[in-house]
Amino acid sequence: MPLKRPQAPPFENNQEIEIFLAKPIVARFCSHNPDGSIHVTPINYLYEKGEFLFGTQMASQRVKNIQRDKHVTVLVDTYDPVLQAVMAYGEAELDFQDVLEKRVKILERYYESPVDARKFAQRLAKAWETVIIHMRPTRLVTFDYTKPFSID
Repeated sequence: MPLKRPQAPPFENNQEIEIFLAKPIVARFCSHNPDGSIHVTPINYLYEKGEFLFGTQMASQRVKNIQRDKHVTVLVDTYDPVLQAVMAYGEAELDFQDVLEKRVKILERYYESPVDARKFAQRLAKAWETVIIHMRPTRLVTFDYTKPFSID
């Protein structure tokens, strides 16, 4: 007899996904290392117009991985009060235009003060060459254990 695997209900629609992704939650950005293993790092993000934006440094492993293989996975999840998650699959692109302003916009979601977000983005840009990563998902998988479910 085949085993039944419990499946969490998905988010109901795009509006629920966008509301969830509007929360200032740290994402997990996954890229492929040269040896085939997965490189997973926490990262702040902005999701708007169906696209993720991430700020990072050119010297980061994730950028090196993207330069070799653009396929990435992003996981945004929370356990408060129960598991909800969006897992996005797609290809990453590096963007060198208006990096500081885009990074400030990303960080403003995580800082109480826009001034503090700008100061931090400026510190990062002063210390390293920075870049924006764009990722438009080609596939989304969602989990929402706040919804009724059954494994019967």
